Amino acid sequence: MSDKNAAELDLEHLRGWIGREERVSDVVTPELVRRFNATLDIEASVPKIGTPAPPLIHLCLAPTVAATAQLGPDGHAQRGGFVPPVPLPRRMWAGGEVQFHNAIRVGDAVERRSSVKDVDVKPGHSGRLCFVTVEHTLSVEGTPALTEIQNIVYRDPTDPSQRARPMPVAESGAQSRRIQVSAPLLFRYSALMFNGHRIHYDRSYATEVEGYPGLVVHGPLQATLLVHFAAELRGRPPRRFAFRSQAPLFDDGDFFLHAAEDGDRLSLWTAREGGPVAMRAIASWT
Repeated sequence: MSDKNAAELDLEHLRGWIGREERVSDVVTPELVRRFNATLDIEASVPKIGTPAPPLIHLCLAPTVAATAQLGPDGHAQRGGFVPPVPLPRRMWAGGEVQFHNAIRVGDAVERRSSVKDVDVKPGHSGRLCFVTVEHTLSVEGTPALTEIQNIVYRDPTDPSQRARPMPVAESGAQSRRIQVSAPLLFRYSALMFNGHRIHYDRSYATEVEGYPGLVVHGPLQATLLVHFAAELRGRPPRRFAFRSQAPLFDDGDFFLHAAEDGDRLSLWTAREGGPVAMRAIASWT
């Protein structure tokens, strides 16, 4: 990447957001838990006040709320505010890490304190990449529940004439599970998160404007499915869960959750049959 390209992003201006903070709160209602479980086909009893909420349901709490007239062309809220206004057109969830301290329970009033930790620009195979790192601390009545590091990546548009870089086919795990992808699944998960990003539910926008072969499977959805798979295999949720997106998944075919023992940890990944690793994760209980 040339210095000129970096200057076009005005990295110094964007780094002025480092240290910016935001505080929001929300309640883990029984109805939210019921809809979460239904969306992910989780068989569970009717949620009751005081019972543990499902792992990663916090991603559906206190979403950014903007008037419809204030949304950008991609369905996101117009840029600026808490996170920096990165001018690159494509925005994706690159990965992150969650450390669980105490259970979030149904009925809890959860406060989230967020801060921008870093903004950086790097060259990528398809163009410039701008990474924004945000730290979230969630607490209930002043007691920490979890800490999350979230990495957001902004990218240049893909050049249609440029062929995709070949990636190795993913191996199968010792444990695997097929996930049936459908437009209703992606739409309902977007609704849970109040996520207006059109690549997940607007097929014509995803294919004709952003050039994808289909609707894009959310990174948070993949992470949630993987952490639930890990909890099921070990009989309890992990204490730490780290994950990184490596390739996109689309609704033009089912994909698999894979898991393999890695010492006292579990190595997990998502992949289509015959395709590369889409998201890789590590779950640990110590």
